[in-house]
Amino acid sequence: MKAKEIVLIGGGHAHALALKALADRDRAKFSITLVSPSRWQHYSGMVPGWMTGQYELEACQMDLRQIADHAGARFVEDWAVGLDATRGCVFLSDGSHLPFDALSLDVGAEVDTTWLTALHDKLLPVKPMADFARLWQSLLARADLPPAFKLAIVGGGAAGVEVSLAAAAGLRKAQVNPTMALITGRRGLLPDHPPGVRQQVERALSRASVQVVAQQAVGIEGGVMLDDGLELPLDAAIAATGSRAPVWLSLTKLDLNEQGFVSVNACHQSTSHPNVFAAGDVCSRTDRAITRSGVHAVRAGPILAHNLIAWLQGRPMKEHEPRRWPLQLISTGPTNAVASWGPLSASGNWVWRLKDQIDRRFMRSLLVREGLPNRPREGQTP
Repeated sequence: MKAKEIVLIGGGHAHALALKALADRDRAKFSITLVSPSRWQHYSGMVPGWMTGQYELEACQMDLRQIADHAGARFVEDWAVGLDATRGCVFLSDGSHLPFDALSLDVGAEVDTTWLTALHDKLLPVKPMADFARLWQSLLARADLPPAFKLAIVGGGAAGVEVSLAAAAGLRKAQVNPTMALITGRRGLLPDHPPGVRQQVERALSRASVQVVAQQAVGIEGGVMLDDGLELPLDAAIAATGSRAPVWLSLTKLDLNEQGFVSVNACHQSTSHPNVFAAGDVCSRTDRAITRSGVHAVRAGPILAHNLIAWLQGRPMKEHEPRRWPLQLISTGPTNAVASWGPLSASGNWVWRLKDQIDRRFMRSLLVREGLPNRPREGQTP
């Protein structure tokens, strides 16, 4: 009997853990292919720590080829540009195509920079993270970097907060005294977090001399314009704005929600094509509202692996029941972080140590390249 073809598009957290779970399956019955535009996937939880010098960049990277090899899967380094779910076919950027019996999407979401395009080469979107890391390194290496560097971070969510504080620390480490603003939009700072978290983050931003601006920003030549008409001249802007779905999804004939994300049920199965699954930021549950968070994606991975096999074998699938109160951790500096669990919150160095342990354990679980340090470098808080 010919092996069933399982194709995974994207190397996000959910697929990395799904591959780990699939490693123990009967390989004679299933052929697995992972498609990603790069062998290396940056782990978002550790990138702010890299910006402050806590981690080497290599320690923040998942080796997707190694993860695929361990699962006995084939790795294809290319972009997926379309799919025909009815015919069971994925189209790649090199003009080739991959047939599938079951497909899963974990391609993440794109940063919506619609209002900031006038900034041109001054704009650094936080996604894709590999591109952001390259642009940030290039910025810090500039010989003409002004001592009073003017930087704005656009986006008031957790990503905007972490990048703001990491950028402030990173620039000062490079002997630059930046003028910084975190432009949150009209909803303000961390609108989906409890008041205690907002208060602790506000204090951290104040200590780092990051001004919080609760207005909308539009890119103009040389900077941004705010709602009140004030123009802020900038040397650079980091976009950590809201997410948008990849444009090519609109041509797939999959059921999508109003924002263009793949509609899935509690089993993370497409509501229109039962042979297609999706996890992470690219999907939207129809049975309940779930925030786009790496915490949910990580927990969806093993269930996704089970459901791909179960659907092909005609067995019952499992529903993914997200935790009511997932533990959320936000870095607020080189060795500090804020934790929230439902209405409860706490902050301090011990929270950063907890986050560091969780992040490192997650990376070790994915067979990250051998020889990377498993503890903070000399002089850092253990």
